[in-house]
Amino acid sequence: MAGRRQKIRNVGAEPEYLGFSPDGPASGRDITLAIDELEALRLVDLEHLSQAEAAERMGVARATVAAICDRARAKVADALVNGRCLVVSGGNVAYASAPQADAEPWPAKRESAMRIAVTYDNGNVFQHFGRTEQFKIYDVEDGKVVSSQVVGSNGAGHGALAGVLADGGVNILICGGIGGGAINALSQTGIDIYAGAQGDCDAIVAAFLAGEFEQVENATCDCHGEGHEHGHEGCGCGGHGHGEGHSHEDGHCCCH
Repeated sequence: MAGRRQKIRNVGAEPEYLGFSPDGPASGRDITLAIDELEALRLVDLEHLSQAEAAERMGVARATVAAICDRARAKVADALVNGRCLVVSGGNVAYASAPQADAEPWPAKRESAMRIAVTYDNGNVFQHFGRTEQFKIYDVEDGKVVSSQVVGSNGAGHGALAGVLADGGVNILICGGIGGGAINALSQTGIDIYAGAQGDCDAIVAAFLAGEFEQVENATCDCHGEGHEHGHEGCGCGGHGHGEGHSHEDGHCCCH
């Protein structure tokens, strides 16, 4: 009797790296890590989604994600401990298409919930609001996070992101640096802004809900030229390179 055909697993993008080898002669045969196994590790272990959230993204059951993660972690551990080559290949997968400008991937929000959006990049707060490609949204009820999900910005940037957040039912924005134009646009939507955040998104939201988040005043960035970069702690315009005319006064970023 033929086995049941494996359901297609949705994958966000093609892997950038397809092989890893030990620093020295490899031992034993190569280990093959399927693309859906890599995707499950990315969603659960790197982006810190719950198994249920990862299952929704991949289009499979939660139990399937749990099994995929167990299998993938065992393969990675075998490669690391025993010095075997790891090859990323195979799997019955379908790659997600790029989001369209008019796409609406944001989930519905319950009327009783407060929605927090955090500029997002690989688990951490992305440091330039106007250039963020993703947000992690948290729905909060009775002071507790009841759901969270990473969503796209639909290709919008700077002030246009205010409309994306408003349409997504966001009440509070937490970000790194943010420009004056974006602040004005957001203020017209009634979204409260908490800027100057750095580090792990989940930890920042937990601190915010506990009343322990310290708002950085004037964490604005008015520098949008090429080659601008910030490497100073506490500077709210992260993600660019310091250029001429950039200075810090009283601990704040002054980009001219």
